[in-house]
Amino acid sequence: MTLETSIEYVKGIGPERAKLIKSVLGLSTVEDLLNFYPIRYLDKSKIYKISQLQEESSQEIQLRGKITQVQEIQTGKTKRLSAKFNDDTGSMDLVWFQYSKWLKEQLPINKEVYIFGKINVFNRQFSMPHPEIEAEEKKEGETRLKPIYPSSEKLTKRGLNQRFFQNALRNICKEIPNLIEENFPEYLMKTFKFMSRQHAFLNVHFPKDQEHFDKADYRLKFEESFFFQLGYGLKKLHHKTQSHGNPFPIIGDHFNDFYENHLPFELTNAQKRVLKEIRVDMKRPIQMNRLLQGDVGSGKTMVALLTMLIAMDNGFQSCLMAPTEILAQQHYNGIKELLEKTGINIRLLTGSTKAAERRIIHEELENGTLSILVGTHAVLEDKVKFKNLGLAIIDEQHRFGVAQRAKLWAKNKIPPHILVMTATPIPRTLAMSFYSDLDVSVIDEMPVGRKPIITAHRREKDRLYVYNFCKDEIKKGRQVYFVYPLIEESETLDYKNLMEGLEHVMEYFSEYNVTMLHGKMKPDEKDAAMAYFASGKAEIMVATTVIEVGVNVPNASVMVIESSERFGLSQLHQLRGRVGRGAEQSYCILMTSDKLSKESRTRIKTMTETNDGFKISEVDMQLRGPGDILGTQQSGVVDFKRLDLINDSAIIKTTKNTVERILEADPMLSRQDNLIIKNYYIRYYKGKNKWSKIS
Repeated sequence: MTLETSIEYVKGIGPERAKLIKSVLGLSTVEDLLNFYPIRYLDKSKIYKISQLQEESSQEIQLRGKITQVQEIQTGKTKRLSAKFNDDTGSMDLVWFQYSKWLKEQLPINKEVYIFGKINVFNRQFSMPHPEIEAEEKKEGETRLKPIYPSSEKLTKRGLNQRFFQNALRNICKEIPNLIEENFPEYLMKTFKFMSRQHAFLNVHFPKDQEHFDKADYRLKFEESFFFQLGYGLKKLHHKTQSHGNPFPIIGDHFNDFYENHLPFELTNAQKRVLKEIRVDMKRPIQMNRLLQGDVGSGKTMVALLTMLIAMDNGFQSCLMAPTEILAQQHYNGIKELLEKTGINIRLLTGSTKAAERRIIHEELENGTLSILVGTHAVLEDKVKFKNLGLAIIDEQHRFGVAQRAKLWAKNKIPPHILVMTATPIPRTLAMSFYSDLDVSVIDEMPVGRKPIITAHRREKDRLYVYNFCKDEIKKGRQVYFVYPLIEESETLDYKNLMEGLEHVMEYFSEYNVTMLHGKMKPDEKDAAMAYFASGKAEIMVATTVIEVGVNVPNASVMVIESSERFGLSQLHQLRGRVGRGAEQSYCILMTSDKLSKESRTRIKTMTETNDGFKISEVDMQLRGPGDILGTQQSGVVDFKRLDLINDSAIIKTTKNTVERILEADPMLSRQDNLIIKNYYIRYYKGKNKWSKIS
């Protein structure tokens, strides 16, 4: 038997069961089954009495007693098998709704047995449907902690129950000495006092006791994180040694003139620190590969612009790519306004750009007279050719595919420096794991004079109060957003309808001008609506989540989010960031229904307690899981077998530091004691890990 052996050859499985297991669980090899870990363990020393059972119990439990009576009960056309189970405190029914003649004949009558399963309650009477039954005699080698594996009704009905999987894994575990090889050198084993790899697999399936399980669990989690981090570490190392880039040694007239004469405000210390980190990167003849994190309104665009001016001073063009037209338009408008008095040529290229404008852009890019291009996916088209692209800035990278990003890199003979920006703070454990090949800069400070946004939770009964509060703010010369989840009414969910909302708002605020913005409007209609609101001609904007990004109206001081329980936490935070951009106090009011789920209450509570996007991202990851946070582009790589990105941050940090120390001392893993790591990585990870290279 090898790890690649089909599970049909494992004792007790066979071809038919193997086919069923593959269709339901996706397991086909011995290695798959060995990595099919228990979801929890039943402490066999914990035996309940019938008198201890509680109606609200939903856990699978174990009892010991005797089956005293078995009978078939006919109800209409259906039969069920019922058995009376007794212990010294009471009795209950065991029930099988689907069963075989063999089961009926094999049930041990008047013998001590263990039964295991979930309790049902009907008319205050306890029963256990489809229990698993074991004779009292302990099986050879059986441990106190009994593994409980993931399963399904389809498998259980076909006899593939807990006992089946326990027996299958027990048969595989007998072969562990021939299946499992060590992959850590002696110095790591001693440093971390690791259990051997063979013992780790054995004790994660059939733990000798809690202490042995804890050691096995730590060893396997550490290993999983270690080799994952190694892949990113090798990628980063390869990048720093093999990825050539154009050095930008000069800080020249474009940067200095803008910084001294046109900078609209003093940079924060965080912006200065980040700019210095970028500057150090771009001085070297190695391609920069940096992630810039900053909360909503922290000033990332200003850092991006100053970086583009450094590229200009060194004779290179820059491109800023955004995932949506409205965000690209926002970047373009903001940068164009800042550069208005400098004479620097900047253009916008999106799917909506007219043919005549496209021709001009293509021509100016090729002859080098266009210094800065802002755009969407349209900049990736083959017709878009730069004379000398030196800097590529990507906003919200997780919304672009790997192949799309690679097309941008290929726009120059020597790849451009890369700056990735995100306004969606990435939880620390995810940044350590999935962005560890990037150098990370964080703007953790807001511009001077910004007041923290006050966030309040209000219900339908408070609506009149909320409307009057908005009127008071408008009378002070401020503007207000009303945000709704949907454009069209849903038949199944009582979402607020944008059109209905518009009518309500226009009716109550009849003395004010109201404009509307939603995703189905044409780009020029969106621009007109935004310009109308930004100019102050409309006091109120009723909108959908299209304003989540790309809207900057400093005079808007209030955002009312309708049906806010329907929004995700990250989305609520992004929406809130549309206010609080001026010097005046701003407010975000979260309107909800009276009935809220536990998750909704957590989201609303988090929003009212903090404005810190990084704290919010941690809570969001706990609620949604890491796959959703990373986005669909990376969802496939979060399928860890044991490692939990939410709860195992200490292990992730330790493995990251360990990998960095090893690669710093031995970049090619060529030392004798590191060959065991290198050989295992090449054999089991290199083919799966396309983002790393090792010679």
